[in-house]
Amino acid sequence: MRIILAPMEGLVDAPIRETLTKVGGIDRCVTEFIRVTHGMLPPRVFYKYAPELHNQSLTKAGTPVAVQLLGSDPHQMARHGVKAAELGATQVDINFGCPAKTVNRHKGGCVLMREPELMHEIVAAVRQAVPAHLPVTAKMRLGYDDRSMGVACAQALEAAGAEEIVIHARSKVDGYKPPAYWEEIARAREAVNTRIIANGEIWTVADYWRCREVSGCEDVMIGRGLIARPDLARQIKASQQGTTVADMTWPEAIALVREYATVLQGWLEDRYVTGRIKQWLNFLRQGFTEAEVLWPEARKIRQVAPMMACLEQPMPVADSRAAQSQDAVSVPVHVPLNGQTLAFSGDARCVAGCE
Repeated sequence: MRIILAPMEGLVDAPIRETLTKVGGIDRCVTEFIRVTHGMLPPRVFYKYAPELHNQSLTKAGTPVAVQLLGSDPHQMARHGVKAAELGATQVDINFGCPAKTVNRHKGGCVLMREPELMHEIVAAVRQAVPAHLPVTAKMRLGYDDRSMGVACAQALEAAGAEEIVIHARSKVDGYKPPAYWEEIARAREAVNTRIIANGEIWTVADYWRCREVSGCEDVMIGRGLIARPDLARQIKASQQGTTVADMTWPEAIALVREYATVLQGWLEDRYVTGRIKQWLNFLRQGFTEAEVLWPEARKIRQVAPMMACLEQPMPVADSRAAQSQDAVSVPVHVPLNGQTLAFSGDARCVAGCE
């Protein structure tokens, strides 16, 4: 009953993996994809995306991290799988799920689901090249043009030797629009013996249990839900034991963001630091009303110092999840700030897979 932190390109970097795994409940992480083309990438590229390679492929909290590769040339993918293993990777994951137009246009990510034979060649080449004890896994969607390729592609990956397959419950064309089609994951799971991991639209503990019920999968991968609610994995783990834990408070959540920002300053230029902070803060709006209050000001900031000052602002004492209950009922919320009343709508979700 594992919970895996999803690889989100441009957001789930090493500092955020460190931050979230420290909160607890996450059993494994996957790096942002390393783009494989024609030349052999130097070790510094692997270390850039997976600095955990210096720590036995573990975060400081001890959570394993898989190295993810993206590309369409079986030979080059195999070479890079070997290099990842030589540098200390304990798992090599292959990306067949990225829906980005630029990536797909260069024959990477989800567009490969139009060619299950090529998916098979890629995974088989990597599986044959890396040490036998090293798991080779894959992440895909339900298809590219529609959701009709889930079974065929899962079968191709199984035949190639993939030890686990994560399936995002949408097609490329679906993008990230709700709902997630967990029932289609069930169809693929029933067609193979390889372990299938469900992914898509898990924002609450209730979503988690509903996803497991509909998909039939024991393990799940969560991306945006863990960015919006950093303690979601911890909440789910408690529910697995039949208990509950207190919700993360806004002071605890914003402390994580500030810690993340501090680490990022040693990694990136200021403009990129503020960009990533804003990405996270934007997701936190779904879990915390205080983030919604900060957002109009924070979104305009380009420099780190003003951003950090913005994050230090005291917030009105309130139930930060009043609009974000586990039952996901949509209610209007009015929050006073500097003499004004900001009104916004709570996030509505259908527990059966809608966001």
